[in-house]
Amino acid sequence: MSESRDLILEATGVTKRFGGLTAVGDLDLIIQPQQIASVIGPNGAGKTTFFNCISGFYTPEEGEIRFLGEPIQGLSPDKITARGIARTYQNIHLFAGMTVLENVMVGSHTNLTSTPVGTLLRTPLNAREEDAALARAYELLGYVGLDSVGDWLATNLPYGQQRRLEIARALATDPVLLLLDEPTAGMNPQETENTMHFIQQLRDERDLTILLIEHDMSVVMGISDHVTVLDYGLKISEGTPAHVQNDPLVIEAYLGAAGADDLAADLEIAN
Repeated sequence: MSESRDLILEATGVTKRFGGLTAVGDLDLIIQPQQIASVIGPNGAGKTTFFNCISGFYTPEEGEIRFLGEPIQGLSPDKITARGIARTYQNIHLFAGMTVLENVMVGSHTNLTSTPVGTLLRTPLNAREEDAALARAYELLGYVGLDSVGDWLATNLPYGQQRRLEIARALATDPVLLLLDEPTAGMNPQETENTMHFIQQLRDERDLTILLIEHDMSVVMGISDHVTVLDYGLKISEGTPAHVQNDPLVIEAYLGAAGADDLAADLEIAN
């Protein structure tokens, strides 16, 4: 058990089915502290389904998911967030009609202890918690470079800044593990490069462990410590980026013959 507690995340035999379709099958995966780990694979490989199992939106039919040594499968998303797992989404999920600052403050709800009555009466405890949440939100907006637009509506932010805001809101929950679903999707090359550096900064400066889904191979190969490859819900390869890049199963099932040359070129660029 002590060895398990030294791991951030441990998935053992995780299986999720939808009717007769096995979206994730007998998946084993281990995430070490302060790793940047990636899950890759073609569309329909089961990547987002696995994320949804980790974050409580789905409950696996089989297997176990342990976070910091404790089982979490079957817990609701809010309880999993409170334990220290936060996530972003492939399609940005912000509160469009709320300000940038308010969106970040929403992330603090898992750390608040005030009751509805205390909020209504604004008790000293409630006042202290609100002040702390506000200060925390301002700090995080500064950290992600959005401190000058805190009073903007979230919907008015440019796309790249909306991505940053979603990460700031996730950070407001004080996570240990951050799940990023396609963090560079829709970005231009400069935005992608900036996001790569930012993800590494999150790991190094915030002591975070990061698990990401990403289709851009230059991103995966450039920042990942460990890569897991899924195909039709099954793990077909895992290891260092260099190992996965040269795995014949990955080349055949995920990249195709021509894709091997493209990936080699991406790795050259990333390095």
